[in-house]
Amino acid sequence: MVTDDQIQKWADEAEAGYDVDELKRRGRGRPGRGAEPMQVVAVRLTAEELAALDAAATQNDMSRSELIRAALAHFAA
Repeated sequence: MVTDDQIQKWADEAEAGYDVDELKRRGRGRPGRGAEPMQVVAVRLTAEELAALDAAATQNDMSRSELIRAALAHFAA
């Protein structure tokens, strides 16, 4: 929940002004993985499949997405 103190801090910050160069330097969104735009593909998984995916990702110190991409690369090789 947002408090009155937090709203006041945001208002004070806005009134003081923002460093435009700093805002531009941060970038927006996730960093790209290559020169081409990426596609998002939705896949439906059962609870058991998702649990197995998460367990394998944790065991390999990877995110879900990294594990899926690695599996696809291995399968397509």
